[in-house]
Amino acid sequence: MSFFTVQHNGRVAGAEELAPLAFAGYAHFTAAQVRGGRLRGLDLHLERLRTASVRLFGEALPDEQVRSALRAALAAGPADVSVTVTVSSRAGEFTAERTGAPDLLVRTGPPASGPAGPLALAAVPYERTLPTVKHVGEVAKTYFLRQAVADGFDDAAFVDARGRLSEATIWNLAFWDGTGVVWPRADMLAGTTMGILRRRLDAMGVPQRDREVRLADLPALSGAVVMNSWTPGVPVHRVGTVSLPDAPGFLRLLHEAYAAEPPTAP
Repeated sequence: MSFFTVQHNGRVAGAEELAPLAFAGYAHFTAAQVRGGRLRGLDLHLERLRTASVRLFGEALPDEQVRSALRAALAAGPADVSVTVTVSSRAGEFTAERTGAPDLLVRTGPPASGPAGPLALAAVPYERTLPTVKHVGEVAKTYFLRQAVADGFDDAAFVDARGRLSEATIWNLAFWDGTGVVWPRADMLAGTTMGILRRRLDAMGVPQRDREVRLADLPALSGAVVMNSWTPGVPVHRVGTVSLPDAPGFLRLLHEAYAAEPPTAP
């Protein structure tokens, strides 16, 4: 049984369906880790797809259609996989034309868990277009990642025009101030793992604060992590030239909060 399956609108995808998508750049997606046929935060993934579809295409596919396509794709592979759900428009790019309901592409691959860390992040001046949408074709993310590695870092964090840290290339940022979690306030993509953690930490009674975080604020903080669909936390020991202390308790707290979210089947 192969890790790699691709389904288009709930059916096995062939060259005819995939060829137009090979060069498509007007689309959005969500990604998740599936273990034992289940994933965490399914409601957050569905909400992300709905919201982004309305924003880009003016309409969204029914949740049950998305869930059905997910079930079909997961049934065709092993119980533990990575899954990506992409929603696109048949009209493609560079046209004002709309052609009805969007198309749905579900792809599975080998499971992933992310790097162990700790990571050093380059601080890069950059603001994403449509930052609240997880859209495709973001060449800048890969460019800044590779530039960061060439400069001796592991990855890059973005700093907006107001000097605020927002997010990293494919990660959300979170900080520890000694008593609670600090979420950076800026225009960015709110990740599904971030959403899971926020509601679980709230249920655990852990203080959470949203505030602007600048490079000058980092020395006063007690730890930092990045997170995405791979993992609820990878430690960060440096952002730009600013070092951050190890925070094993913070990291453990995030992993415990994530584990408290029950995985569900689509």
